Amino acid sequence: MRTRFDVDDMVIHRIIEQEAGFTPMLEFLPSLTPEVLNENRAWLQPGALDSTDKAVLCFQSYVVKTPHHNILVDACIGNDKTFPLRPTWNAKKDNNFMAALKAAGLGVADIDFVMCTHLHGDHVGWNTRLDNGRWVPTFPKARYLFSKKEYEYWTGDKVPPTFSMDPITESVLPVIEANRAELVTSDHALNDHVRLLPTPGHTPDHFAVCLGRRGDAAAFTGDLIHSPIQARYPELVMRVDYDPQQAVDTRRAFLERYCDTDTLCCTMHFPSPSVGHIKRWGDGFRCDFVAN
Repeated sequence: MRTRFDVDDMVIHRIIEQEAGFTPMLEFLPSLTPEVLNENRAWLQPGALDSTDKAVLCFQSYVVKTPHHNILVDACIGNDKTFPLRPTWNAKKDNNFMAALKAAGLGVADIDFVMCTHLHGDHVGWNTRLDNGRWVPTFPKARYLFSKKEYEYWTGDKVPPTFSMDPITESVLPVIEANRAELVTSDHALNDHVRLLPTPGHTPDHFAVCLGRRGDAAAFTGDLIHSPIQARYPELVMRVDYDPQQAVDTRRAFLERYCDTDTLCCTMHFPSPSVGHIKRWGDGFRCDFVAN
């Protein structure tokens, strides 16, 4: 399985924590019909659709080694975290994430920045770790970049009651309290190699991360798209999208932006190898994965 990609003067590593059938595809994408799923079954299986019609999702982070910094894009699920509705996430204890980080030649002290595309639990988990019963930043030297608008939403009074606040309590607030966070706008530029791209809809101020000194050599999608079938049909909404129509518009704009370009699109949840180039497919798009 390919986990390293060289782009210009940067190296990208996939840091895989889990990959498996996640939830029934028709529940995950509620606007998808059984008829359309059946029409696309041949190319979806087995990579993106398992034998029980569950969406196969990869839960991963990316580490980017630029000439200036080591950057972690999203922080996956984490250990010891509270996910009562997700048995494979809840209070888990495994070495998958740390082993993948080590395989990339890095330890927690080598990460300079952590960029969370949004603040859902499977994107912030490794922000923190348990230390004698306290949550402390996992990456002791890193600055953590959160969208200010996103942070204010999840710590405000408009969060739907169906959403658990455990990820914020366990994986975000301890970073704030440790003074390791920077609250930025979703179009923030870190330097000449790294900048954010506003991609709202899945959450109020979701952002993508773009890399490259002379344009976007690579782009990290976060959760603006979850499954390859959403590339072919950008109008398919994911069940917890904050603003479904905005998410659809954002997804199509992102796919149009990078369609038929050399930009390497690094998806967060597409099945392995997860990384490829966007091509047009009828009225929609596809991701041509980089060969292993």
